[in-house]
Amino acid sequence: MKNHQMQTTQHTRQPVVGVLALQGDFREHCKMLNELGAQAREVRLPEDLEGLDGLIIPGGESTTIGKLMVAYNLQQPLCEIIAAGTPVWGTCAGLILLARETDNALAGQPLLATMRASVKRNAFGSQGDSFEADLKVPALGDPAFHAVFIRGPSVERVEDGVEVLATLDDGTIVAIRQDHLLGTAFHPEMTGDPRFHAYFLQLIAEHRGQDERN
Repeated sequence: MKNHQMQTTQHTRQPVVGVLALQGDFREHCKMLNELGAQAREVRLPEDLEGLDGLIIPGGESTTIGKLMVAYNLQQPLCEIIAAGTPVWGTCAGLILLARETDNALAGQPLLATMRASVKRNAFGSQGDSFEADLKVPALGDPAFHAVFIRGPSVERVEDGVEVLATLDDGTIVAIRQDHLLGTAFHPEMTGDPRFHAYFLQLIAEHRGQDERN
C-alpha cells in the first residue's frame, strides 16, 4: 500500500518548469504555465536549476541573454541539464541559443549549441517588420495556431533526427523538435493559446515517465 501511494504521488506531482529570467518575456511564460497547472520557477542562478522537470528559454535579445548566461555562470549548467535529457524549449531568441549553428551570429555569441539545426537571426527584418501568421501544426491539431513573429529567426536547415513541426506558407521552417528539445521562431506566450505550452508539458510528462520506469 505504501509503495502504491508513493507511485501515485510521483505521477500527480506538479511539474516544476523553469523559465530563464535574465531578459525577455519570461513572465508571460510563467503565467501560462501556472494556468496549465504546472509550477513555474524563474531561473537566474545555477541553483535555480535544481529539481526542474523542464526549462523554457524565452524570447528577448539572444546576444544579451547569452552574455548574461555567462555572467551568471549558467552556460555550463544549462548544457549539463540538456545533456542529461531534461526537456528544454527555446522560443525566438531561445531557439537561436539552442541551435548548433547560427548563420549570422555576432562574434563571440555564447550558444548552447545542442539542436542539430542552423538558424538565421532576424530573418524577417527589424522590429517594424513584425507580423502574425496562422500555422498548421499537426502535433497540435485544429485549428491553426496564431503565431506572433517579432524579430524572429528562421530555421535554415535541419539534420537527421530533427522533426519539423511547422512552416510558413512559403516553406520557411519556424518550429522544430529534436527528442526532448523544442524550438519555435515565434512567441507562443503572446497569443493566449496554450497549446504549445501544453505540448511542452506533454514532453515533460513523457520524460518523467521514462525516468520512473528506469
